Amino acid sequence: MKTIGFIDYYLDEWHANQYPAWIANATGGAMRVAYAYGKKDADGGKTNVEWAAEKGVELLDSIEAVVEKSDYLIVLSPDHPDQHEELAELPLRSGKRTYIDKTFAPDRAAALRLFELADKHGTPLFSSSALRFASEYAAAEKQGIDSIYSSGPGRLDNYSIHQIEPIVMLMGAGADRVMYTGTGKFPALLIGYPDGRQASVQHGGWECPFHLTLNYDNGHSAVLKPESDFFQLFIRQLTAFFETGEVPVNPSETVEIISIIEQSLKAVHTPHQWVKLPS
Repeated sequence: MKTIGFIDYYLDEWHANQYPAWIANATGGAMRVAYAYGKKDADGGKTNVEWAAEKGVELLDSIEAVVEKSDYLIVLSPDHPDQHEELAELPLRSGKRTYIDKTFAPDRAAALRLFELADKHGTPLFSSSALRFASEYAAAEKQGIDSIYSSGPGRLDNYSIHQIEPIVMLMGAGADRVMYTGTGKFPALLIGYPDGRQASVQHGGWECPFHLTLNYDNGHSAVLKPESDFFQLFIRQLTAFFETGEVPVNPSETVEIISIIEQSLKAVHTPHQWVKLPS
């Protein structure tokens, strides 16, 4: 049996609560979350000690101890990407296969530093929104996409990745500009490519489901609704990565996704004006 170590800002959060059982089920018990570290206790939630006792995970008092004892590593803190560099430094120096939860980094510079550190120490690394692995998206024809219309729920800062990740996966890296087109309550973006291709991102209320409309240069369109269990499909990709060391997401796409999010948050202050993305 291979062991996985969790490294988190605080352990009582949705991803840390779900992943242990999902990983055990996906691998038939061949992998399990055995060790964990939390920098602090959740505000208004379970303490790290309570979380570990409930999950049957050994709580350790340092990141170093988790890195030393675990075969594979997961850096969580999904809603606090500003914590990722601190939490991931020792994992990325370890050479052990490491997954960093969405959103990968708070900005492009931090994303580049994380990948550079991993590369320097030969540490296999990836990050992704689970939506990337929805079977409906994975089966879509990528060639000839002229534009994408995307919609889904949530805030721009921590939920836009679930729309931007599939867009970049389908259209490829290389976007060069972003524009904010939303209102105060409902964020919206345009993402532009140098060749004129374009994608729109619309955030509705929490009752708004994720979906994509793909428009092709031959005049055809396709509407994709991710009804597959994309979290379980993601977990299969994650455990396959741990088993093989093969990275399923190109780092250049991850860096571009973070760049789009970073510049989108700036574009909020200059609506209906293009903001250039770093090349």
